[in-house]
Order: sequence, then C-alpha cells, then structure tokens
Amino acid sequence: MKHSSTKPSHDHQSNADTVIYDMKSGWQAWTPLTRKQSIITMGGIMLAIFLASLDQTIVATAIPKIVGSLGGFDRFSWVTTSYLVASTAIIPIVGKFSDIYGRRTFFLVGIAIFIVGSLLAAISTNMSQLIAFRAIQGVGGGTLMSCAFIAVGDLYPPAERGKYMGYLAGIFALSSIIGPITGGVLTDSFSWRWVFLINIPLGIPIGLIFLFVFPKHKPDKQRTEIDYLGILLLLMAVIPVMLGLSWGGSAYGWYSVRVIIALCLSLISAVCFVVVELRAKNPIMPLTLYRNSIMSVALVITLLLGVTMFTGSVFMPLFFQGSLGKSATTSGLLSTAMMLGSVLGATSFGQLLSRFGGHYRILGLIGIFIMGVGLLLMSQINTNVSLGFIITSMVIMSFGMGTTFPCFNIAIQNSVHYKDIGVATSSAQFVRSLGASAGLAVLGSLLTTRFATRLDLSIPEFALKNIPAKLLSDIKTNPNALMDNSQISNLESQVSASVSNKSELIDTVLLAMRQSLADSIAEMFIVGLIISFVAFVITFWLKEIPLQKRASKEPVKK
Repeated sequence: MKHSSTKPSHDHQSNADTVIYDMKSGWQAWTPLTRKQSIITMGGIMLAIFLASLDQTIVATAIPKIVGSLGGFDRFSWVTTSYLVASTAIIPIVGKFSDIYGRRTFFLVGIAIFIVGSLLAAISTNMSQLIAFRAIQGVGGGTLMSCAFIAVGDLYPPAERGKYMGYLAGIFALSSIIGPITGGVLTDSFSWRWVFLINIPLGIPIGLIFLFVFPKHKPDKQRTEIDYLGILLLLMAVIPVMLGLSWGGSAYGWYSVRVIIALCLSLISAVCFVVVELRAKNPIMPLTLYRNSIMSVALVITLLLGVTMFTGSVFMPLFFQGSLGKSATTSGLLSTAMMLGSVLGATSFGQLLSRFGGHYRILGLIGIFIMGVGLLLMSQINTNVSLGFIITSMVIMSFGMGTTFPCFNIAIQNSVHYKDIGVATSSAQFVRSLGASAGLAVLGSLLTTRFATRLDLSIPEFALKNIPAKLLSDIKTNPNALMDNSQISNLESQVSASVSNKSELIDTVLLAMRQSLADSIAEMFIVGLIISFVAFVITFWLKEIPLQKRASKEPVKK
C-alpha cells in the first residue's frame, strides 16, 4: 500500500501492494491482487476471524470442568467476561494504529499475543491466573477481529466488499456452531486445557500466511504521533462501563456502590476523552468523522442492532432446557438452525450488495424487516408451541440479523476516505460490542425481574400457602430445578412434612415456573422487536451513495 501525491498509476504491480491513496486529492485506486493472492490472503483473514471468534464459544462447554479443576465457582463468569472486556477495549485502538502502521503488522502482533495468551491459559494453576490470561487472549482476539474487517477495505474496492464482508460475518456465525461442539469433544476426550492449546497449531500457520503473503503497508511518516492520553481515557471509559454492565443485575445490584462507581467513572472519562480528542493533533478516534451523517447514522443503527444480537443465542437455550425440558445436547442442536440462518443471511446479502451496486439502505431495511418478523414470531413462544414453529421463527430472525452485518459495515467504509477506514470500521465493531454487552446485561436483568413477577401470578393460591417463603424466594432468582432434575428432590425436602402430597405440589410449582420462564423470554423478544423497529425507522435517514468500483479523482461525496 503506497501513499503518493502524484497522478494515479494504473499499472498492475507484481508485488503485493493493493491501494494507492492521494492525501490531497482524495482519489483511491485498488491495484488488483492476482487470483492466487486473493484466495490465499482472504483465506488467511477468514481463518484469523474464525480463530478469534471460535475462542468466544469453545470455552463455554469447558467451564464446568475448569471450575472442577481450578475451583473458583464464584468467579467462573469472568472466564468469559475478561475476554470480552479486553477484546472490546482494544478494537478502536487497533483500528487507529493499523491506519498508521498497517494491518499486516497488527495481524502478526494479534496472532502472537493470542497464541501466548492461549498457552498461558492452558497452563493456569488457579482461576485468578486463568482470568488474567484470558484477558491477554482477548487483546489478541480483539486485534484480529478489528483487522479482519478493516482488511477487506484494504484489499477490495467498495463495490466488491459486500460479498467478502458477508463471508466474514458468516464465518463469525459458523464459529458459534462449531465452538460448543469442539469444546465438548476436546474436554471429554482430552482435557479442558486443550480448549486453549488447540489455538497454537491453528494460529501458527495463520501467522505464516500473514508474514509471507499479506500485502505490506508503508506507514505514513507524517501521522505517527501517538495520542497516549486519548488511549488512556478511552480505556478508562470503556473498561468500567463493560464491567458495570457485566456486574449489574447479576453479581451485584444495579444500584450497588460498585456498579454506580464503575458507570460514573466511565462517564467522566468519556467526557474527558471527547475534550482531549478535539484538541489532539493525531487523535486515536477522530471525532470529526462523526460529522459524516452516513457514518453517524450507521453507527447508531449498529449499536441498536448490537443490543439484539445475542437475544436468540442466549435466551433460546434457556427456553429449550428450562421451559421445554430438552437436554443440553438437544438444545445445542436446535440452536444450530439459528446460527445457520445467520450464515445464510450474511453471505447472501453480501453477494447482493456486490452484484447489484450496493443499495445498502434498501437491503438494510429489508434485513431489519425480516429480523423484525422473526422477533414477532419468537414473541409468541410458550410451553405448548411446536418445534417446527420455533425453528422456523429462529431461522427467520437470525437470517434477518445476519443480513445487517455486511450492509452497515459497507455503508460506513464507503462513506470515509481510505486513510480513515481503520478507525471507521473498528468504530462499527466497537459500538456493536458495546450494544451486545449492554443488551445482555439489561435484558438479562429484565428477564430475572419479569420471571419473578410472573411466577407470583402463576403459582396457584393453595401452592403459595404451602411453600416456605425462603424456597419461593430461591426459585424466583435461581430456577435450577428446571435445568437439573436432581434439584427437584431438594425442593421437596424443603416443603413442610404436613403437606399430604408433596409431589403434586412440586409439579404444580414446576409447571408455573416453566410457563413463567417461557412468557418472560417471549417478552425479551418483544423488547428486541421494539429496538429493531427503532433501528428500521432510523435507517430511512441513512444516505445511500454509489459504491466505488475504480479510482476517483475526487474525494468521496457524502
């Protein structure tokens, strides 16, 4: 990738340089890769994003064995949270730095950090070590995720990016299918440590691809000043809010001192960050980009859709196991349909974007509408619903959700100059991650509240009179008996011996719990439907400009 102030050269270069960008006139030219280069390079990018996203799901099935081996049940959720917080915080920083030093460098750095973090996690001797090493993994994984989507903008003009964005989004969804199954096989057949060790033989060849094949980028010497204060304030704004959202409604109450301090610290840091960035010579996140109406509108839509991103994948397994009484294996197989819908939606709409001249606003509206139909159908679930209806609804919802990934990523990339494509693309990933974290925290807390309220209304009067107050309080906040039959005898043991038919009483309570859980989950999809409707309306304000197919002597018109 070369920077030049001379006239564009249209000669195909034999080396791996792919983009020539003129800082003054704003023209862009993508020098085509050979077919072999394109296949190998894109293959490396897809493998990198698969590796990073796989690690977010492969660990889930190993956590029970990890807790059994290392202890620390009170902190097991941090095995996932530490990775999520670290990967989200690093995204905008990598986006800016890779604009200066090139994607290839950060792909290699990300692979190296990820492999080191994986090795350290595999040899952990206690839960505290594992949590810390998972954060290191998160830094590497977030670096890879950030660079992967940005690299598509490096290698291909906007008119061709749609299909490749679709491929990456499809790979991301595919990892959600393969991850839990792979994690279970490795844990049962070998050891939970292999969940981390498997990343080493997978990561090394990916690193070699980037070392020898990926196009090189010559840094722009005029833009290498580092905004250290901006980086510090950004981390102080992102990490506390991620922690606060993770704690709220789960480990601590939303009004607990710890959650309030975390959120207030984040707010203060965010205000200071804005002030610093407005004055910085080379800001880590140029706020002038957000004056671009296309980018700002697309980011708001991405944030809202991020809130709904994990609604199905988190709540449906709970519905299958808790309300329908399915096994974990069956639940996983049924959830596979949802992931396949996302893969199909992302890849098919990515192709449509490339083949029919972009039209990301129209396709985005269609995608959100399809997702909304699926969410509406999902809001009708109950304990008597057929599996056919559930699977159909999940596929429609996930298909629509999958379509939105390439649409709005392309809108953002197409609206900025090439020199800012890293910051712009990482901003989209960043706000999507924040939205997803906020959605999981808020919807999870809302689900708990609605379940308790509905259970009070669902349990018959005669049952309420015979259930100890402590037992009723326990099942409101921790309905384990729905997922673990061994807990049912524990419930019976807490009922007074004077009750003539304990089994009938417990069956009545369990039925009310199943119905309450199903109704509460259905309400979460109604919330998701409302959010998607807001995103749908905002999409009408998204200006649509033609996708560039070749070099232009004028800057992108917005």
